[in-house]
Amino acid sequence: MATTYLDITNEVLRELNELPLTSANFASAIGLQQFVKDAINKSIFDIANEEPQLPFLSAGLSGATDPFYGNVTVATTAGTRWYLLKAGSSSLADDYGSVDWDDFYLTTINVSGETAPYVSKGLKFINLEDWKRYYRDSENEDDANGQAYGEPVRVIKSPDSRKFGLSPIPDKEYNVHFYAFNKPTKLTAYSDTIVFPEQYSNVITSRVRYYVWQFKESPQQAAFALEDHKKAMRHMKSNLMNPTPRVMTDDRRYF
Repeated sequence: MATTYLDITNEVLRELNELPLTSANFASAIGLQQFVKDAINKSIFDIANEEPQLPFLSAGLSGATDPFYGNVTVATTAGTRWYLLKAGSSSLADDYGSVDWDDFYLTTINVSGETAPYVSKGLKFINLEDWKRYYRDSENEDDANGQAYGEPVRVIKSPDSRKFGLSPIPDKEYNVHFYAFNKPTKLTAYSDTIVFPEQYSNVITSRVRYYVWQFKESPQQAAFALEDHKKAMRHMKSNLMNPTPRVMTDDRRYF
């Protein structure tokens, strides 16, 4: 069962020996109870800012539509360099919270009219300064004069971080796959659910206690709570984000 905004608020209030809230009076909370509600959102944003690529912030299931690593697919158009990272987004506030720029993949598999042998390759990320220095002039000249496009080999990030660009400019339709992560949504209603698995709710509650003890001008208790938060954060990242082994070894060689 998912943890709700009311559940985690009351968990903190009980830890502080304060009166819990109910669904009836949650919206009208005042004083310390309202401060705890505000601190929960603040703590969730703190955690997402520290580690924006937590698995439960993923924008979708990896490989949901294609067997390639990635949870977002964007189809290219011949002669078009720049593409919105998040389709339908109207501003930076609505964009993804984070994008894995080291894992863009280009393919013609599942592109209408394409047959084997297919194009399937990773795209190399190149920063905008290097692209402008080494590729922009020649590629823009090709675009303006001869519409000479090609098979992309590089991906670049736009200055406003809202789009990705392909170099060279695509000569036809391809599918570009990448991995994106959503921003956490601010909690408002008592029934809003926490995106964190219940196992890691202590990462939030310890951070909230840190803010509460600061509010109560108790620096020692705040320091204890902050240490609890750092420990819980380390455990969560260790469980969810530690790299998998690159090699396999056989212990029989020791005997």
